[in-house]
Amino acid sequence: MTSALKKELARDTDGLLTYEYLANHIDDCDRDLPGLVDNMIAVDSTGQFIVSAARYLAAIDLERYRRHIDRLVATAIERDHERRYIADLLPAIWGADYAARAAELSATDNNFCLLYTSPSPRDYAAS
Repeated sequence: MTSALKKELARDTDGLLTYEYLANHIDDCDRDLPGLVDNMIAVDSTGQFIVSAARYLAAIDLERYRRHIDRLVATAIERDHERRYIADLLPAIWGADYAARAAELSATDNNFCLLYTSPSPRDYAAS
């Protein structure tokens, strides 16, 4: 990550600048992605942009960005206390049929298990 990018991201107070950089530079930011994820995790206290970044990366290439998505999802589960954003992760990361595959996904994916089996998980889809 260049010093100019680090300086730009240091101005980020909530994750929006980092998310915008990621979205605008997705074709050439693979090398910077670990730092972008670190920065977003450091500054996004609500999980809003963390969730958006996870959804965006999943839409671009779920398998290619899996390790970054997993970190973002785990952090979103911790940060989104009001559950305003993480509901969108279920279909975006695990597919529209996630509920039908809940047992399988819970057994193989810790983030899914935490998200789906936490208090009132089905309320996420309704919100």
